[in-house]
Amino acid sequence: MTIPIALTIAGSDCSGGAGIQADLKSFAALGVYGASVITALTAQNTRGVTGIHQVPADFVTAQIDAVFGDLEVKAVKIGMVADLAVIDAIAAGLRKWSPKHIVLDPVMVATSGDRLLAAEAVDALRTKLIPLASLITPNMPEAAALLDEPVAADEAAIESQGRRLLAMGCPAVLIKGGHGQGAESIDYLVTGNGAIALAAPRIATRNTHGTGCSLSSAVAAGLAKGEDMETAVRNAKAWVSAAIAAADRLGVGHGHGPIHHFHGFY
Repeated sequence: MTIPIALTIAGSDCSGGAGIQADLKSFAALGVYGASVITALTAQNTRGVTGIHQVPADFVTAQIDAVFGDLEVKAVKIGMVADLAVIDAIAAGLRKWSPKHIVLDPVMVATSGDRLLAAEAVDALRTKLIPLASLITPNMPEAAALLDEPVAADEAAIESQGRRLLAMGCPAVLIKGGHGQGAESIDYLVTGNGAIALAAPRIATRNTHGTGCSLSSAVAAGLAKGEDMETAVRNAKAWVSAAIAAADRLGVGHGHGPIHHFHGFY
């Protein structure tokens, strides 16, 4: 047996809950071998981010070439990329190596509502990375930011925004509803064939650090294993929901703790 391989291109979270670390844990929990290209080092924990050190673009290129030059990568997940030169390097590397599946998590808006990317970086996401992606996974504020519109207020508006995001060049959009209200957290998978609502119970916990990173990585893991897009998204959503439900068992940190990536094992 040859294990499927997925690559995460993202920033490092030294406290282990989000970013590269969450991605690698997600891959491992789902039976996929994980490789990584680190775009930035962060000093952060469950209470917040205290520092960011960008990795030079040429070294991002070197990492991409090292991984693809040796490993048979089946799927790529891209996380937060804030530097224009790094976005260019990632786009060039992906065009060079042409992986079959690319999942882009456009991390643009913090939980607090603060914008994380400058306008020119958002434009680079739109024009350089989204057209290369198989799937993008914005939450509702990020979908609105990509379109420079208000946050969608109802299901019809969410589906409409999803269709306009498809027009940017990607074949599928997963708009995450975790920022919404109500008893259920509903995500919307929008493709050229229409929209599918994926509901899960909304879980009362403060330990949700790394949820978005882990969901996009779980989708990439499913694609790496040969699942079709809808199956990969459904399985990823179910797995992340279980990881959130089990998060309080961990007791990590004093702020917003991580989800339990290995809830299926301990």
